[in-house]
Amino acid sequence: MKLRLALRLARVMVHLVAGLATCAIVFPLASKALRERLTRRWSRKLVGICRVTVEMAPGAPVLEHALVVANHVSWLDIFVINALYPCRFVAKAEIRAWPVLGWLAAAAGTVFIARGNRRELRHIFKGIVTVLAQGQRVAFFPEGTTSRQGEVLPFHANLFEAAIDARVAVQPYALSYVDAAGRSHPSVDYTGDTTFVDSMFRILEGEPVRARLQALAPIEGAGAHRRELAQAAHDAVAEALRR
Repeated sequence: MKLRLALRLARVMVHLVAGLATCAIVFPLASKALRERLTRRWSRKLVGICRVTVEMAPGAPVLEHALVVANHVSWLDIFVINALYPCRFVAKAEIRAWPVLGWLAAAAGTVFIARGNRRELRHIFKGIVTVLAQGQRVAFFPEGTTSRQGEVLPFHANLFEAAIDARVAVQPYALSYVDAAGRSHPSVDYTGDTTFVDSMFRILEGEPVRARLQALAPIEGAGAHRRELAQAAHDAVAEALRR
């Protein structure tokens, strides 16, 4: 077991180094389409090394241009979503401190928000509107922190206003991680005092994981109120996870 864990960890580290090199050398010169292809391929390989199989559950068609919101379960979430449909992410500043993965997330275009910094939030909000206006897909986790599997914390409404200003739809995603029997996978829990390193080792040591991503019906942003959008998205995700 210790040898298998060491080999998996070594593969993760080699893959991270390859990602660092790609971000440093290729990304500055790459087109948007190429960056998305490289991000998708790199994310698929990372979750594969972690023995996480990503599957798209039946749902609504995925929009190419939308404000994407999802429930937040694990550090895996960003890479699971990017393995299927790469997005520009907005995430909490703590993610920037993750060993290597934080730097890679930043290099892939993730924008980090410090909690309680209203001035920074307003600046980032304007940036989100600009990116959405360019026809890109932007994603964030409106719970603001990770939650227990199957549960959805209240959605913070502030950033939903970007969809209103950019006149784009909000598309909720429901994320779940299950074992071979279809039950919530215990290795993926990332709440309480669990650290990033603890979580990484649990996943590498545990049984294989199936990550399920379900795209839900878009919610029209133009003319809506941010609190209404946040509540509608929350209810859609919660209902999907109950099913």
